[in-house]
Amino acid sequence: MKTDDSRETGAWIRRFHPAPEARSRLVCFPHAGGSATYYFSVSRALSPAMDVLAIQYPGRQDRRNEPCIEDIETLADKAVEELAPWGDVPLTLFGHSMGATLAFEVARRLEAAGTRPECVYASGRRAPSRVRDETVHLANDDQLIADIGRLSGTDSAVLGDPEILRMILPAVRSDYKAAETYRYRPGPPLASPVVALVGDDDPQVTVDEADSWRDHTTGPFDLRVFPGGHFFLDQHVPAILDLIRGRLGARSTIS
Repeated sequence: MKTDDSRETGAWIRRFHPAPEARSRLVCFPHAGGSATYYFSVSRALSPAMDVLAIQYPGRQDRRNEPCIEDIETLADKAVEELAPWGDVPLTLFGHSMGATLAFEVARRLEAAGTRPECVYASGRRAPSRVRDETVHLANDDQLIADIGRLSGTDSAVLGDPEILRMILPAVRSDYKAAETYRYRPGPPLASPVVALVGDDDPQVTVDEADSWRDHTTGPFDLRVFPGGHFFLDQHVPAILDLIRGRLGARSTIS
């Protein structure tokens, strides 16, 4: 199916490498403090086999003058609204850390509306029903910066640049609040397959907490454990891309 490359993506969506002939679309949700550009290399690597969309949250980069959204439910509602024109081919969802929770909530909304994602990849995040009492979003700036450094989620050069830090901290704090105050609302499990990805030394999620994603789907479930911490995926991009390509290839053989 050919898609129209001229259609507008809007403020919420980045389409770095349009793939009009692709029969599947990957939607990527960034981590707390992250932006759509985090997935630029993923888009480049998967195109033209998949048409990759990356979600750009308000309050960062070209949207830095917009107010941040501090709760997952509102973010999910907005994302689903913005994705509505892009459901002309099957959607696969990929989210890391806070983005994994958001991908799950988007999948719930899509399924409730009659659209089942091909797969939901939940990376670096415990299952929605597994709760920790976290309050980093209430910490002072120095403590928040220390937590960012602990997780290695921001380049060290950025952490050492006060001007850049002042620009990104409001978005980071807002995202931390969204992630830490999220509480799972009981409801039907997903029908979509779920693949949970986790680093074996991640301070934010244990392998057991990641394995609990299996409780949130009636479809196939797979758990993949990688060496590394919270941002293990940065060191395992080829393997993760092969995982996505493999599932796409399996679907294509039965289409």
